[in-house]
Amino acid sequence: MKIVRAKWNEECFYAVLDGDVLRPLKGEPFEQIVEDGRRIALEKAQLLAPCRPGKVVAVGLNYLDHIKEMNDPMPDEPVIFIKPASAVIGPDEAIVCPRRSSRVDYEAELAAVIGKRCKGVTAEEAPEYILGYTCLNDVTARDLQPIDGQWTRAKGFDTFAPIGPCIETELNPNHASIQSKLNGEVRQDGNTSMMMRSVSELVAFISGVMTLEPGDVVTTGTPEGVGPMQPGDTVQVCIEGIGTLSNPVTAE
Repeated sequence: MKIVRAKWNEECFYAVLDGDVLRPLKGEPFEQIVEDGRRIALEKAQLLAPCRPGKVVAVGLNYLDHIKEMNDPMPDEPVIFIKPASAVIGPDEAIVCPRRSSRVDYEAELAAVIGKRCKGVTAEEAPEYILGYTCLNDVTARDLQPIDGQWTRAKGFDTFAPIGPCIETELNPNHASIQSKLNGEVRQDGNTSMMMRSVSELVAFISGVMTLEPGDVVTTGTPEGVGPMQPGDTVQVCIEGIGTLSNPVTAE
């Protein structure tokens, strides 16, 4: 099942995406999924970010090939950081390159959307707390990372967390192809099977640190091939079974 958030006639709502038709839901999908009976043509609506996370808990350095390309040491435990809710945008919204950065990179990632309150769970229990999966671009001001020594500023600018286009509830997160494309050219080409730690392991680790609430998003790292984008570019994150998240790039 593909779940989206959409705007139609000034109304914002969650819906099941059924081909080219939206089937709006009553309320949010985290407690239960109940349709309200309407049918709305997708072409008449605007897709929004598929959830409204209180926080995006991102994981760095979870693909060995990416660790090598960044010349980073192998972490003993998952490396986590927070992207603020203000960084979240949806499909076709613009990524804004800030004036204070001279290099802004794309990073294609699989993200898990939390379905119910999650604290101190095991890896075996973690799938029960995940509503589904979506595409995320972990946009990064690469030149600011080494200056700060930590990643909050480099990864926390407004528009630096594009998410979408949907939440797929039936994806196998352990084996799905993942790509980024810049102006239609493939730049990253990997598979989630290459992750050093699975989604379940990451959710368990993070839930041992902080409580995850319904709608929160957990990212899972990026494969090799990250690189810069410029105003005027279009960047896409494509994940098998979910779809394509596309965003234009503009200047501040």
